[in-house]
Amino acid sequence: MVEVLTDADVRRLLTRDAAVEWMREAMVAEHRGELQSPPRVHADLGGSRLVFTTGALRRAWFGYRSYDTFETAEPGEQVVVVHDANTGRVRGIAIGNELGPRRVGAIGGVAADVLARPEASSLALVGTGTQAWEQLCAISVVRDLAHVRVYSRGADGRTAFAGRVRSELGLNAMATADAQEAVDHADIVVLATSSPTPVIDPAWVAPGAFITTLGPKQVGRAEFGPDLVAVCDLAFTDSVAQISAYDPPNVLVGTGKEHLLTSLGAVLAGHSAGRTSADQRVLFCSVGLAGTEVFLLDRLLTLLPT
Repeated sequence: MVEVLTDADVRRLLTRDAAVEWMREAMVAEHRGELQSPPRVHADLGGSRLVFTTGALRRAWFGYRSYDTFETAEPGEQVVVVHDANTGRVRGIAIGNELGPRRVGAIGGVAADVLARPEASSLALVGTGTQAWEQLCAISVVRDLAHVRVYSRGADGRTAFAGRVRSELGLNAMATADAQEAVDHADIVVLATSSPTPVIDPAWVAPGAFITTLGPKQVGRAEFGPDLVAVCDLAFTDSVAQISAYDPPNVLVGTGKEHLLTSLGAVLAGHSAGRTSADQRVLFCSVGLAGTEVFLLDRLLTLLPT
């Protein structure tokens, strides 16, 4: 029988600690060639698209996630499907919008654990949407956060978000009047916006900071610019293949640091160096390693009663 998971099931079964650990395993598997994670593909459907990310874990499973870009009255539901690699049968399906953001947050948690300074305790959030929340939740698993500063364009939204952080995560959080106030002196900076133009000035970023970007990151459409790349000493991503497949190209193209972009999986596997000094500014370009939603679904199925 095919197991079908809803958002309620994902919230019940998937702890953020487990999600971070499983995404760590997935990135190592991808680096070793055990997890196949090609760039996403899409089908044009009259002005909108159906997008697929696919993956396969050697001798275990293959599967995909699909989502749409149609302008519907409510956000379209994503579908994640996992097949048994030996029989081809569908083992499980997840329907809804909980699994995707949680895996992106977990990848961010892994990146922060590996690339942020061990003593990092202050975090700046620019953006207050679902992705911002999931990043904060996952990073709080790997770092003891003493201060969280939150900025978004709407005063009510950032105030409500900071209140939620205090009540649900028990963290010391405050809304700030502008982005600079949030970013100044922060050990960890999370950019989680849909802005097509840069949302911070690189001069605000402190030495030793770890910066994660989640929103647009293509030339002519990006929440950060080449000037941020220029002040960073190191740059990493969860999927070099996806970065290379962007059209228009990624912001790093033409900056002189494109060739320095390193796979986080290589660092996790011990084949590449991560941060080597406390004062390095480190950039992480989160693009969503393909196959990781299927990886999570496969693991969640093992938690179900037999």
